[in-house]
Amino acid sequence: MAMKKAEMEAHRAAYCAATIDAKSAVTRGNYREAIRLALSSLEHVDGMIQYERKYGNIQIDNVESIEIILKFAPFILDYEALDDVDGLLKGQRRIDKHTSDNLAEKLTQAREQMWEAHRLWEHLERNPKTKQDELGQKADNSGLISDMWWQMGLIDRVVEGDSYRLSLITQMSDVVLAKCPSCGAVGKALKSNFLAEVTCPKCKAKVRFVIRCPS
Repeated sequence: MAMKKAEMEAHRAAYCAATIDAKSAVTRGNYREAIRLALSSLEHVDGMIQYERKYGNIQIDNVESIEIILKFAPFILDYEALDDVDGLLKGQRRIDKHTSDNLAEKLTQAREQMWEAHRLWEHLERNPKTKQDELGQKADNSGLISDMWWQMGLIDRVVEGDSYRLSLITQMSDVVLAKCPSCGAVGKALKSNFLAEVTCPKCKAKVRFVIRCPS
């Protein structure tokens, strides 16, 4: 949609304010808040890019708020945040077109990383005190993921030999309601449990439950 200069400028200002706040939250180590703030900027990304291209004569290399989401959301299994980025890129295709980053490809990589993180988290829940070097059998990026979890305060680690002994120190997700897309049955469990395909206890279909968004 074509915008007037004042509208583009307002979107740019709102985008910049949200992104600055998100970066500040990252610096403080508040990654969930950083993702929330970055998500609030998404509605302003298109207007910001239009303004910079038309009046700033600037080629946008990357969209910092989207970079924050793609960097941190996979590690806390926030697939809803990745879905929001996906919806933005599909709804406003010129965002990816007018940035030098391939955001669609980076989103795909972020999703793959999230599934790796999910597998590793499940393994740590079933096998407390796992050594970090043992996780390589579960995911190619196990070292990166466990390092980031430690940085984010999700796990503790103790040096043992040339590796670390890992332990969980926080729950990955809240308890949520989710609906079977086949029969409509509603289940209640940790959000992380609904990320994988499961067998519905009612209709026995192999499905991925749809998480209900809070009202």
